[in-house]
Amino acid sequence: MRTLVAVASLAALLAACGETAPPAAGPAAPPADVDTSSPAPMRPGTPAAPGQTPAPPAEGEQGGTADWRQVVSAADAANLGRLDQAWRLGRAEAEDNGFADKVEALGPLVDPNAGQAGRLQPAPGAYRCRTIKLGSNSPGGLAYLEYPWFRCSVELTPGGDLILTKTNGSQRTRGLLYPDTDNRLIFVGAQAWGADETGYPRYGQQPIRDQVGVFERIGSNRWRLVIPWPKVDSKLEILELTR
Repeated sequence: MRTLVAVASLAALLAACGETAPPAAGPAAPPADVDTSSPAPMRPGTPAAPGQTPAPPAEGEQGGTADWRQVVSAADAANLGRLDQAWRLGRAEAEDNGFADKVEALGPLVDPNAGQAGRLQPAPGAYRCRTIKLGSNSPGGLAYLEYPWFRCSVELTPGGDLILTKTNGSQRTRGLLYPDTDNRLIFVGAQAWGADETGYPRYGQQPIRDQVGVFERIGSNRWRLVIPWPKVDSKLEILELTR
């Protein structure tokens, strides 16, 4: 799978959104997810600003396979198999540390059984997206993080690859959505960190950046990407996608 490149318009100043960066986990940790571009947050139906959406990728980025099991590492496949445990422990830790009301207010977004069959693939175009993190993967870490809305995009390449990209913020992700079951797709991608990175690493290039998760539809024009046991920050990471 070739390197996935995004062209991003980055401002000279890093505008903080009010979050406190969580403690580092391991030798490297991403910056807190803050808006690194000057345009205002996108509203539903508003296209991304010029230069914000990554350039169309080349044909055939699935690497010749539609089976995600042939792509992901054994460790990431094992983490995906422990999805139920990540849901249970992540929610419990957030609720036990005083965030029960916030978790409850998220409704279907944090319901492990909210995934719906049919229309799993979002149409290509621009979306709003936000990240929720439940539980901590390090002692003393924050048990709950809720970030503001950012911009995401969905692309369908000439080769039939469906690519999901979070196009702004200091924690950006880009990857492929693979078929799996009638209720979910599998996301395989990697993160870019900070304002200085203008591209995205490919999956497997920097394992600390790798992300593998479940992509589900949870309502009309509403989806979520659920990443169990992410490499940094949390026990469970959720990216909500909506129009």
